Amino acid sequence: MESQTFSQSIQIRASATLVERCLTDLELMHRWLNPALRCKPVGRWSTELGSQSRFVIQLPLLQPSLSSVVVEREPGLIVWQFEGFFQGRDRWECQPNSTGTLLLNQFDFTVPNPIVRFGFRTFAASWTQADMQMQLQRLKRVAESLQS
Repeated sequence: MESQTFSQSIQIRASATLVERCLTDLELMHRWLNPALRCKPVGRWSTELGSQSRFVIQLPLLQPSLSSVVVEREPGLIVWQFEGFFQGRDRWECQPNSTGTLLLNQFDFTVPNPIVRFGFRTFAASWTQADMQMQLQRLKRVAESLQS
């Protein structure tokens, strides 16, 4: 089973603290996530080490989900490990710089089921990468609106 990595970054004119808040505040997160994707906490919402949540894709007839747990956490860094139709890690890192924050996102994953893997490669891989870039643009707008 081969692993894939999607990496992207964006420069945001906002402090690393505000950018990180867009990752840790569930209400703000839902402002930049794909509207078809919902993050639901398992228990109390938190991004502390060991915290669990489910990311649910809201489709008309089914709602596939990924169970996730925060496996790395320090100021400016959150790594969610997930299992479901994908297995892997979603790493978010805020790097302060002279013009605000460089936000790095790295999505490392495998798709264990060969049928789902074929469908993903054939139909959804390029859409997923484009959607991840759009998410970063939305996150940038949210963070920069908080800076004002």
